Amino acid sequence: MSEHDILTDAERQALREVMQAPAQAEQCVLIVDDEPIARDLLAEFLTLHEIECLTASNETQALALLDSERPIGLMVTDLRMEPHDGLHLIRKVRESDRAELPIIIMSGDAGVRDAIEAMHLNVLDFLLKPIDPPKLLHLIKQELNLDLDL
Repeated sequence: MSEHDILTDAERQALREVMQAPAQAEQCVLIVDDEPIARDLLAEFLTLHEIECLTASNETQALALLDSERPIGLMVTDLRMEPHDGLHLIRKVRESDRAELPIIIMSGDAGVRDAIEAMHLNVLDFLLKPIDPPKLLHLIKQELNLDLDL
């Protein structure tokens, strides 16, 4: 370090490490729905808005994706699925290493009891179908810290 340097050797090394670190991958949304058309339409809608998606048709696929190294920042799940419903999936997530994962649940057939249980499981929101696309997009962008201009 010379008298004209403003950085110490340690600071210079730390800066070098930061500059050489790989860029953090953008977080994606995991869509879980056993209805292929609904799942694919939602994934296409989000992709059109430049939000990367992964899809799963059931709890087993969703948990496998969550156990992977994929940068999943949010899960959107249907309530009514077979053989396990969305609440069962959320309970599994809350008991895992991904317990803090933000989750949005959607349903076309939900009762008050379902909504209360979902809120006890700390879901971000409970949306009734048909989904309001601008509202869902806003929630997702807000949670993933993306540009909120719709």
